[in-house]
Amino acid sequence: MLFGTRLDERAQRIVDTAVTLAERDGFAAVRLRDVAAQAQVALGTVYKRFSSKEEILLAALGGEAERLSERLAQRAGEGATEAERVSIFFHTATDVLLERPKLTRALVRSMVTAGREVHSRVISFHALTTMMIIAAIRGTRPDEPQEWGGDSDAEERMLARLLQHVWFASLVGWSSGIHEADQVHVDIEAAVTRLLP
Repeated sequence: MLFGTRLDERAQRIVDTAVTLAERDGFAAVRLRDVAAQAQVALGTVYKRFSSKEEILLAALGGEAERLSERLAQRAGEGATEAERVSIFFHTATDVLLERPKLTRALVRSMVTAGREVHSRVISFHALTTMMIIAAIRGTRPDEPQEWGGDSDAEERMLARLLQHVWFASLVGWSSGIHEADQVHVDIEAAVTRLLP
């Protein structure tokens, strides 16, 4: 598993139910009582496994990360340059997220508003995204083991960090209705061409 620890059956049912509700009606629809009822678990069971609806939705990032990694593995080897490969990564990642816009808006909102108790889930997603960007820079598959350390690794990590900041800020803008989804592609492409000429 790419993202954190595997959830037990009840926790996975809770996450799957929250994803279904968010896909259908967005962030506001993910009410813990409704999640418990539709997942056919006691409300106490939900609270035993998750501190908030944000944590439940952030647990769903694991599924999104898996989908993204599978999609990228299919595109491995595409792109002749670092910039082309990183562009492919971000376009693929954006497309995967935008396939389910209401869920993605809920995930973005959860990342922005999550309390300290769930920061580890955001950090894990950031680390996984960093790993996939570095794989794109190096021209390797995202599921291949990577060598870490040294000056080139530090430079790759900094590039990945900066690009993720642009991408996330643009996703927040889209999620807030400031701009359309196409602008996310435009923003990240502009950042990639400037940072990886």
